Formats: sequence, structure tokens, C-alpha cells
Amino acid sequence: MKSLVIAEKPSVARDIARVLHCQKKLPGAMEGQQYVVTWALGHLVTLADPEEYDKKYAQWNLEALPMLPQKMQLVVIKQTAKQFKDVKTQLFRKDIGQIVIATDAGREGELVARWILEKADCRKPVKRLWISSVTDKAIREGFAHLKDGKEYNNLYAAAVARAEADWLVGINATRALTCKYNAQLSCGRVQTPTLAMIAKREEEIRKFKPEEYFGMNLQAGKVSWTWQDRKSRGTRTFQKERMEELRKKLGGQKLTILSVEKAAKKSYAPGLYDLTELQRDANKRFGYSAKETLNIMQRLYENHKVLTYPRTDSRYISSDVAETLRERLQACAVGPYRKMAGSLAMKPIRTNSSFVDNKKVSDHHAIIPTEQFVQLDHMTVDERRIYDLAVRRFLAVLYPPFEYEQTTMYGESGGETFTAKGKIVKNQGWKAAYESPVDEEDEEESDVREQTLPEMKKGSSFPIESIKLTSGKTKPPAPFNEATLLSAMENPVKYMESRDAKAIKTLGETGGLGTVATRADIIDKLFHTFLMEKRGKDIFITSKAKQLLELVPEDLKKPELTASWEMKLSGIAKGTMKKENFLRNIREYTQEIVGEIKTGDGTFRHENLTNKKCPVCGKRMLAVNGKNSKMLVCQDRECGHRETVSRITNARCPKCHKKMEMFVKGEEETFICACGYKEKLSAFKSRREKEGAGVNKKDVQRYLNKQKKEAEAPMNNAFADAFAKLNLK
Repeated sequence: MKSLVIAEKPSVARDIARVLHCQKKLPGAMEGQQYVVTWALGHLVTLADPEEYDKKYAQWNLEALPMLPQKMQLVVIKQTAKQFKDVKTQLFRKDIGQIVIATDAGREGELVARWILEKADCRKPVKRLWISSVTDKAIREGFAHLKDGKEYNNLYAAAVARAEADWLVGINATRALTCKYNAQLSCGRVQTPTLAMIAKREEEIRKFKPEEYFGMNLQAGKVSWTWQDRKSRGTRTFQKERMEELRKKLGGQKLTILSVEKAAKKSYAPGLYDLTELQRDANKRFGYSAKETLNIMQRLYENHKVLTYPRTDSRYISSDVAETLRERLQACAVGPYRKMAGSLAMKPIRTNSSFVDNKKVSDHHAIIPTEQFVQLDHMTVDERRIYDLAVRRFLAVLYPPFEYEQTTMYGESGGETFTAKGKIVKNQGWKAAYESPVDEEDEEESDVREQTLPEMKKGSSFPIESIKLTSGKTKPPAPFNEATLLSAMENPVKYMESRDAKAIKTLGETGGLGTVATRADIIDKLFHTFLMEKRGKDIFITSKAKQLLELVPEDLKKPELTASWEMKLSGIAKGTMKKENFLRNIREYTQEIVGEIKTGDGTFRHENLTNKKCPVCGKRMLAVNGKNSKMLVCQDRECGHRETVSRITNARCPKCHKKMEMFVKGEEETFICACGYKEKLSAFKSRREKEGAGVNKKDVQRYLNKQKKEAEAPMNNAFADAFAKLNLK
């Protein structure tokens, strides 16, 4: 009897099929002597839409809510129905004795495969492949140690509970709001608290009143000294008079050294990457959205096989993975990492609890390089950048700490204290893994600047050469960008209204709002439903979102709700809670929130109506800002017509070099820059061709082939040609 392997995607299926020697091609599958490998395309099966349960739900009607089906039904997704049919054919082959689930090792991956088996009504024995990378070695080891599928029944139950709960609460609340206020309004247990956090930050910025503060710098003994308050140890004061009086007092005075303190200090490398931390750094460094980073990571994992599973919330590796570090170093010892990785691989590898901890590894360990040989020239620029971040972080944790001597001097003049700081690097340690200076996580903004300090002794006095009064204004909290929003979603404790210690602990344990796998999609969805918009890199909520937060039930705005859900789902996965009990509570909660929306007395008004009428239904259209575009959208949700007005492009202005917007007007698109520069698309193409940017891949290949032929041909040049034509008889 053969085993049927179900992978999550065709690319992973191809890799597994190659390792298992399955070469015979079948419709939607590949067959070998012992195994048949088939694949899903993400989810092939999903929960049925409301109208599948009752025809009355086809019409969006407030009176028909809440919709609470007794038993949730599964349906095959139409777009991928052919693949489901192919998988089902393989499932019921008489020579297939068992099923091997090889979808992503996590809650959602389990759901992908189990729903296929459930919908097909397949009851054959199940084994589970649980691996963190798709290298040939990992696949072989995984198949040598297949787990019993029953071990993951609780994980499947948790996945079903999450899906059904989101359906019951999300669809009912969204329909209730949309019907009540006749506008396209959606809400959910993760997206609504996320909007509420942004709204709270905007309110803090709006209410913030800047205050002017003052400080003092003086030069004495070729050192810059900063004033420090003796009581608070702060370097700023709001009393301008105090600083001005001190300046008068210090004229012609000397500064006496009170103490010179020297301390040997160490700083350790930042922890290995989990997905959220990598998304944050990629956004800070390269401006990539969370979704873009996840997609790039997925390619590095699936196609190039050079990084481990991306959707992880752990920043540690297990002790068994630690035993493979030398092989991983040898694999990534190429290009700019050759010297560093090579030297680390030659020495004994020292591990410690800062990155090796079995207790802190959940479904998957941190993102690290695989044992697969790396070909950097096969990667795109974006893939190289993300790979570079992950590899350098991996190398950094294997280096010793950064060591330096911190010198802090205190001086006194006019009864006030002044301080100066300096740093002497003793050992670069982990910082050698980076080409440019690294911002350390615990570094704080300080008015006392690091400088090179001369040798000074306690009791020495130096005349004050110059005095400078400094001033500034307190700054409001910065608006969210994608990096800081990811941080807030991961740790939303400060946005909780209750200070319940248990709820705070729960949020910490469950990883905040959403999961590492879903946060990128949630942020993307909020942009595409026009609840958030970007101004530069900063994120703001729209008028639509502000009104939604006024209309939505209070509970749905709180991070505590998702914390409570995740805690219970975790209990289901561990077998300490029953799925049925959780879903019974969810049904009761759904009735409560729908009732609250029905009896609400708020109103919704479109503040972005334009005078342009929809060409389909004739109603006035709404002006909205997408993530990278400006659009006109019909206000009638049933019509759904939308038009793109302009979009931000990667084309740079020839004058100021900023990204230009492309406007769709008249017969031809036009680029317009913020500096006022305008250029039609045809003119832009013509200019780029003259500059040499109009060369395509075929032209490059043709040129390279020509060069190759010339290199292989006998050496010749213009003089040789000329001499060949001479008749020297």
C-alpha cells in the first residue's frame, strides 16, 4: 500500500516528490513506488457563506440577524475546485493505505489538510510531517520520524474553533453595522482594536501641548560638559531664568573635576528573528510593508530553501537544532558572509540560553539559515536584503559580546554639576557581523553625547572657555508606521483600559493582537477597506474608521477580547478546554453584540463624497486613499464599482528624485511629482530609453551571447582586418 502526502503548495509538493522519488505525473499529483504526493493551493475548503444555510440570508437584512447555524458547513472554494477534485481522486484510490499531512506545521496548516479530509469524508489513517524547513535533509528526517495524526487532533479542534468564532462574530457584526447604517462597515476582534490603538495615538498627538525646555553646555579642558540637575539627574529644565542666571554666574569661573568613573561594560547581540521582528526591521531599513516582507520570506523558504519557516513567534532555537549550527554556517559562507561564517565554523561553537532554549520554542524555532548551499546571484534585490538581515542576525548571536570601557566624569562649577561621557571600544564582538552601526534595542536618547575624553584626574580645575544655552521643545508621540504598529499589535498592553494582571499576562503569552501569520494580512485589509491610509510612511485612520469606532460595540475595540479568545484557543490546543464550550460562549456573545448594534442610536455620514457619479448605478462616488493609490469608490456597497485616480509609482522625478504619482486622465497617463514636475507616459518611456533604462532582459541576454561568441572567436581587431586586405606581393 502507498501513502498519500498532502502538501500546502505545489512548490513544497515538488520538493517532497523529488526527495521521495515520485516522478510519474498525474492530474494534480506525482507518484512514486511508495508515495503519491498531491497539494492544496492554500485553503481548498472553507466555511459556507450565510446563504448556503438559508436562502433568506442572501439578502442583507437586519431583522434576519444573528445568523447562528446549528452545524457549520464546509464548501469547496470554486476557484480551486479542480484541484480539490484531483486530491479527492487520490484519497480514494484503493492502493492508498494512509494519509501524510505535510501542510505547514501550525494551526492554520493543520486546518488546510483536515478540512480537505473532512469535506471528502476520508477516514483513512493519518500521519503528520512536522518540519521547520523544506531542505532535502529536513524532509528526509521528517519522513523518518512521522508523528501519529491523533497527536494533532486538539490543534485541529483549536483551528476549527478559531475559524467558526471569527465567522460567527465577524460576519454577524459586519452585516449588522452595514445594514443599520447603510455603509460598507466591517469589524473583527483583531482589526477593530488595531484601529482603536491608532485612534488613541492620534488623540494623544492632538491633545499634546509642547513645552519649551532648557539646558547648558560648556567647554572646559578641551571637553564638552553638559549640565545635570543634582536631584533629578536630568539634563533639562523648564526654568529658563535658572539657566540664564547660571550662565551669568559661571562667567570667568573654573570647573573642578569631582570624579572620574571607569567601568568595563558589555552589550549582547539582539535575539534571533521571529517574523514580527523581521517585519519591523525590514520596514525601518527598506520601507517594506509587513505583507511584502512575509512574501519575500516565503520565497526564501520555499523556492530558495535558504531560510527556515517564516511564520514563527519564537526567537530561540532548540538544543537539537543547535547541533546543526556548523552545517548552517558552512552553507551560508558565501559572498559577504564568507569570512565571518567561515571563521565561526572553524572554531568551537558556543551556545547559550540567550538563543538556545527548548522551553521558549513553540511550533517553530527562530528564523535562521538552513543547511542548503546559498546562491546569492539567483536572488532578487529584495530577497538579498531580507536574507542579509536574517544571516547577519544569525552570525551576530554566535559572536562574543561587544565590550567597551565607559568613562563618566562629573565636574562642579558655581554649585552646579556637569557631566561628560566617553567610550573606548575594547572588542567589537557581535557588531563585527554588521557593515554599518547597529541601533541597539535598549539605547536611549540622551543629551549627553559620547566623545573622546583626555586623561583627567579628580580635583583638577580648568577654566571655562565657552558657555552655551541649549533649548528645545517636548515632542508628541510619533504617529504609527508599519514597524511601530506591528510592535503595538504584538504588545498592546498599554492600550488596555483594564489593568487586569491576568489579562496582561494572557496578552503577553498569546503574542498580542493576531498572530505572526495574520498581522500582515490584517494591516493590508485595513488599507484595502479604506479604514487606514498612509501619509508618507505614517499611518492614520480615515473618517470612515473614526465613525466606525463610535458605532461598534465597546467590547470589540478592546485588546482584552482577543487575549481571552487566544487563551481559550490555546487551552483547546493543549486539551485543557473543550471546543464545544468555547463555541457555546461565542454564540451567546454574538447575540449580545448584534443586539447592541440593533439598538444603537448613532449615525454614519460619508464625509468624502464627490460630485462624480458612478457610471454603473448613478450614485455619487467616494474619494478614498488606498495603500499606494487614490481611488473613487461607489457609495452603494451592492454596486461596488471603483476607479483608480492615481497611484504612487517607482518612477523617480528627474528634478528632485522623489517618487512620482501616475494620474489616469484623458487618453494617456501622466506622471506628476510633488515638486510640480509633469511628464506624459510616452515622454517618460522615450527619456528612459535614451538614458539606457529601456533595456529589457532579452536585450541583455542577446548582448551577453554576442560577447560570448566574440570571446570564443579567433582574436582579431581593426588593424588585423586592415592588414588582411593589403596586397603585399
